[in-house]
Amino acid sequence: MPNWELVRQDFSELRQTMNGERLAYLDNAATSLKPKSVIERLLSFYQQENANVHRGTYQLSFKATEEYEDARKVIQHFINAAAAREIIFTRGTTEGINLIASTYGEQNIEPGDEIVISLAEHHSNLIPWQQLALRKKATLKYINLTSTGEIDLADAKQKITAKTKIVAVTHVGNVLGNVSPIRKLAELAHQNGAIIVVDGAQAVCHLPVDVQELAADFYAFSGHKMLGPTGIGVLYGKQKLLEQMPPYQFGGEMIEDVQLDNSKWDQIPHKFEAGTPNIAGAIGLATAVKYLEQVGMAQVKARDAELMAYLLPKLMAIPGVKIYGSQNPQQHVGVVSFNLGTLHPHDVATALDMEGVAVRAGHHCAEPLVHSLGTNSTVRASLAFYNYQADCDQLINAIKETKEFFKGELR
Repeated sequence: MPNWELVRQDFSELRQTMNGERLAYLDNAATSLKPKSVIERLLSFYQQENANVHRGTYQLSFKATEEYEDARKVIQHFINAAAAREIIFTRGTTEGINLIASTYGEQNIEPGDEIVISLAEHHSNLIPWQQLALRKKATLKYINLTSTGEIDLADAKQKITAKTKIVAVTHVGNVLGNVSPIRKLAELAHQNGAIIVVDGAQAVCHLPVDVQELAADFYAFSGHKMLGPTGIGVLYGKQKLLEQMPPYQFGGEMIEDVQLDNSKWDQIPHKFEAGTPNIAGAIGLATAVKYLEQVGMAQVKARDAELMAYLLPKLMAIPGVKIYGSQNPQQHVGVVSFNLGTLHPHDVATALDMEGVAVRAGHHCAEPLVHSLGTNSTVRASLAFYNYQADCDQLINAIKETKEFFKGELR
């Protein structure tokens, strides 16, 4: 088991104070902190290796190209893709899903077809399909959730039919933290001739991910939620699907030949990476992946579970705190959403901020889900393996102090 004290020292941001209090950073679902190795790798690239990739005939460009393509291989092995060419670098999960909707979706969805998603989806895995369905006169269907916020497999079996062409679901929910039964949903999709798209943004920093074991056709995630830089993400796609899809954007790098009246596209993955890519971002993300692998994803998963098992019962023991989703800590992977009486979540989050606790309040880019919970917004605390039990205690104490401060307004 890693020495979590030493791990924590790799994240310099945790050594600062906020409003004069020790910082308890519990907004990891929005973005993770970055370890020293990632920051230093970005700095060294820009100081010593900065050059454009693929086209240069000089040593710096050769080196940058090698590092960039090696990063693709690091990601391939991290998620167990069959080949490096199945890894496309994007700006993040949002762009990855939009890429699929704008290429595979435009190419394959026809009037009367069905697209199936779940009620738990982040807007990034909802709006692209909603808008595609509107453009194509297709039907968008939602899989319902159980009383504890899990995807209802019985309902999924009813919603996924022979008319279904795309199933798009989150791997780990960003509001309730539930893990979706991706393999079972993939089997349902494939039995009906559909493909499955997985939003992995909240999963890759908490769980070991094997896209082949999951039987995912596409899997999208963001670097900044898994210790990497902002502005870099990954879209995994099965080779046979990517080869059939048209380009997402046009310009340099993605072409093999250009004539006055037509052009020929490059092979995958470069067909989908028009223009100068985020070279430093890809290299920084590979460094983040190596850091996670050094810690060990099994150990990361166990640490997250340990912290949630400590936090959730303490939250539930505070009178007036309403927990959304399951009361079982094992069904909250890194995330717990709650409200405090009738106080507005933004007021609660502001009060917690005064105690050095960083959480997020709002609908968390999942309005349909949050509305289904009977509220307009929640407070969300999200953990990472570098958090302490002391962070959980600081949150609990801050909630109690907030409750005491607003006791005249609580109902």
